[in-house]
Amino acid sequence: MCIIFMPMKNYQDKNLISFKQSALTYAENSEVYAPLVRAMENYKNSPCTGFHIPGHNRGEGVLDDFAKLIGIDALNLDTTDEFDNLGTLFPSTGAIDEAQRLASECFGSKRTFFLTGGSTIANLALAFGVTSPNQKIIIGRNCHRSVLSGMIISGANPNWLMPKKLNDWAIYGAISPCDLRNELENNPDTSLVWVTNPTYEGVVSDIEAISQVCHEFNVPLIVDEAHGSLWNFSDVLPKSALKCGADAVVHSLHKTGGSMTQSSMLHISKNSRFDVHKIEHALKLLHTTSPSLLLLTSLDASRAFLSSKMGKCAIENAIDNALYFRERALKIDGVRVLNSVSNVAFDVTKIFLKVDGLSGKRLESILELDFSIEVESASDEGILVLSNIGNKKEEFDVLLNALETISKRNYPDLAYLEGIKFMPLTAPNVVMTPREAYFSKKERIKKEDAIGRVCAEVIALCPPGISVLLPGELILEEHMPYLSDYSEIEVLVK
Repeated sequence: MCIIFMPMKNYQDKNLISFKQSALTYAENSEVYAPLVRAMENYKNSPCTGFHIPGHNRGEGVLDDFAKLIGIDALNLDTTDEFDNLGTLFPSTGAIDEAQRLASECFGSKRTFFLTGGSTIANLALAFGVTSPNQKIIIGRNCHRSVLSGMIISGANPNWLMPKKLNDWAIYGAISPCDLRNELENNPDTSLVWVTNPTYEGVVSDIEAISQVCHEFNVPLIVDEAHGSLWNFSDVLPKSALKCGADAVVHSLHKTGGSMTQSSMLHISKNSRFDVHKIEHALKLLHTTSPSLLLLTSLDASRAFLSSKMGKCAIENAIDNALYFRERALKIDGVRVLNSVSNVAFDVTKIFLKVDGLSGKRLESILELDFSIEVESASDEGILVLSNIGNKKEEFDVLLNALETISKRNYPDLAYLEGIKFMPLTAPNVVMTPREAYFSKKERIKKEDAIGRVCAEVIALCPPGISVLLPGELILEEHMPYLSDYSEIEVLVK
């Protein structure tokens, strides 16, 4: 159970005294304490005559149709830091600082940073703050493209660690601690290990074992746990990397934790070998200087909700709904659900399934067009369904009924999908570092003429953002099925 209230620090600004008093009163009379939510409520209820950014001035200067679409309250709360005792993000002060400290206490970190640029900013700042040119980094190949962009910025040299493949499902599986050990033994000059856990489809690696290997070699570990932000709040779900020895952990609260799109958290663990100040400096360089208070407040609200009794109940419901759906779906003829097999662990709330005779993309299309059902994503073999804290059991019944109908109809797959692939499962053929290639002389050529040339751009399919090709990698015939959306590719000049 996380601590949900901490006394505020003594701020020098006398204007914050009234805010502190109201926040303390709010904390005493509420199950949860969300200081930034409270501060924004005060801001909304105490309007001032403003001559500052944002220029729409609480919704007065926007298109009427847009104001009606999102509501005047949203526009009223669309402000940036530094006003009305809300505090600042860099350096963190006021209610923003208190909200970050409460999140740090809740997740069990040394320091937690709120981000309004998604987990992409976290990955970029980590690469920029803790790696340097020509340093050797071991990275899981199924990482998000933002990790690779970070390598281009820092100049570090990635050494790719291939996850296990679940070939029947055409997706990546877990990172093997044994494979990591072999890589570290063969590359004793490695300065960092960076893995993604869970995978987009919910496959979970043994982070405790991976962390132990990293500690044996005295190499820090970063875990991009973007899709595991709920794990801290349930013993049924996998254990968060912050409790498994990782040095830094990234959480996309907006993905599953209930915060608004584009809001994330970066946690530095209590025993981290990283210099927090270097990471904070990197965030200052990369993060916007005009952070949205709506996004920051949603992070505070997400932490407060998830740590409350109501939030715990919502997580339990998400787990129960997932288990209910999995059990029912397995009884439908032709429907197969990815379950724990061969000692592979999963986050049960992420349901990857397929229907015999249909590609994942075709199944996604049928669900959307014929049944008005939208799923998280689709790939070569199947679709990804998320059991979220905002879903109801009745919604899963709707999906189950649709799958039962589909299983009884003769839906043909579409011919144009033949030979097209969506999940890159190719091992890279590295010619030079991403940074070297990125800053080399380039040209754009037809895709068909690119075989045998060195790629000069990041080619990654979103979702899940896993790279097909990176700058500095050789383009091969086997890459062509993944490049159906490309007519030209940027390559290095010979």
